[in-house]
Amino acid sequence: MAQRQPQPSLRPPARGWRPATGWRLAGGGLALAVLGSLALGPALRFSALALNESGDPTEAAQPTQVTLPEDPSLPRLADDRHYPLVPADPAELAALLTAVETALRDPTTAAEQLPRLGHQQQVIYRQLSQQPAQSEAVLAALDPAWRGVAERHLAARREFLTMQRRSRPLAALPAWRIIPPAPAEELLAHYRKAAAATGIDWEVLAAINLVETGMGRIDGVSVANAHGPMQFLPTTWAQPGVGAGDIRDPHDAIQAAARYLVRRGGLQDIRKGLWGYNNSDYYGRAVLLYASLLRDDPQAYIGLYHWEIHVNTVAGDLWLPVGYTQNGPISVSAYLQQVPASGPPR
Repeated sequence: MAQRQPQPSLRPPARGWRPATGWRLAGGGLALAVLGSLALGPALRFSALALNESGDPTEAAQPTQVTLPEDPSLPRLADDRHYPLVPADPAELAALLTAVETALRDPTTAAEQLPRLGHQQQVIYRQLSQQPAQSEAVLAALDPAWRGVAERHLAARREFLTMQRRSRPLAALPAWRIIPPAPAEELLAHYRKAAAATGIDWEVLAAINLVETGMGRIDGVSVANAHGPMQFLPTTWAQPGVGAGDIRDPHDAIQAAARYLVRRGGLQDIRKGLWGYNNSDYYGRAVLLYASLLRDDPQAYIGLYHWEIHVNTVAGDLWLPVGYTQNGPISVSAYLQQVPASGPPR
């Protein structure tokens, strides 16, 4: 990203959190797909942050570098990326997660590193969410402030896992295109414009965009016939005062989502508005957890923006990278023969 506002602190966010006013914790056709566990054998390696610790204020800060775990034997995409690896040792994993979370908030981190860092962050939380004992050990090894961040990530992911507990893993992948999202600053401007116009918090809109289509990466129609980056049914879009413009345009869809949340009572109780978006308390709690991360630390947006598309299949947690294009369903096994790098390491 060319610019990131506001600039983050290298200190972790304050420990603990409370939902914003109206966010009391007690729709979307693609959310379950957007929103794993591996025993990794190869030796994994990573470094701590390479920060300027000279104490000399006249010395230019060196760009942050995090060496992510590598395995040269794994299949790779054309851009040389392989499926992110997650260390099995809790202390090692906690150190990696701390380095990744810190680098995602560090203004000296090179822009070209952000996609890999965000994807690493995502895969760590996806895997830990299904490993209760491992996740507890990792949380215990984290700094208390980072622990609060990780706890919310895991809680949000587990809401979606509970929501889909009766769904079978996919044997065939959907007829989607995975495309690059709109620039991060552009999406942020859309969220804030909608918030200013309606009173719906921008963080809620960003969280919905994340869980529905990975902030616009999924270009496809859901099984419920929902369309566009905010997953509107055409009939909902056509309601007076909701849809305007192009259902597939990020700006138009985000503005419409805010208006729809208002219509469903979101200004009085955001949970009620989210229920109108997706009739599930699990969905609402997960969205508000992600929104709380953004509210408490807007720089958390950088990591979430760079999350990739993963789907739960009979072959595990498959990664569908940008460039995935299927005009019709394709079996998981046939797809993995074509793109083995999409499969989790065994």
